[in-house]
Amino acid sequence: MAISLFDPFQLGDTLLANRFVMAPMTRARAPDTIANVLSALHYRQRAGAGLIVTEGTPVSEEGQGFVAVPGIWSTEQVAGWAAVTAGVHAEGGRIFAQLWHVGRVSHTSLQPGGQAPVSATATPSIDGIASPFAYREDGTPGFVPASIPRRLETAEVERVANSD
Repeated sequence: MAISLFDPFQLGDTLLANRFVMAPMTRARAPDTIANVLSALHYRQRAGAGLIVTEGTPVSEEGQGFVAVPGIWSTEQVAGWAAVTAGVHAEGGRIFAQLWHVGRVSHTSLQPGGQAPVSATATPSIDGIASPFAYREDGTPGFVPASIPRRLETAEVERVANSD
C-alpha cells in the first residue's frame, strides 16, 4: 500500500491530519516580543499543515538572538502564544513551539542592560557562520557580528530557566 503525504500520521500521542510539516521561519514581527494578532493570523492560515513548528521562541530574555521575535518567558508572552495556539486548534491544526536560547549567537543590543550574551562557552561565534539579527550602532535592525559571550555559570541556569 502506497503512503501519501495526505494520509494521517500518528506522532506519539498526537494524530496529524496529514504528513506535511511547516518548518520554523523567523518572522521578526513582534516588536514587543509578544506573539500578537498578526502572529495568530499567520499560523491560523497555515493550520492545514499536519504540524506547524513555530519560529524559534526564546525561553528567556537572555535567549534572544533576533529583533522582534516573540518569546515565552513572561505571562504576557504565554498569553500571546495561547491565542496563537487556540487559533490553530480552532482550524483543526496542530502546533509545537520550537523553544530557543541562542547562546553565543546573540548581540549585546538584545541583552538585558546591554550585557554580554550568556552561553555554554565564552568562545565567540565565528563571524559569517552565524550572525544575529540585532541592532546596529545606528539603532537600525540588521545582521551584526555576534558579541563575545560570557560562559553561564552552573548556579545561573535556574535563573535563566525560570525568568519572568
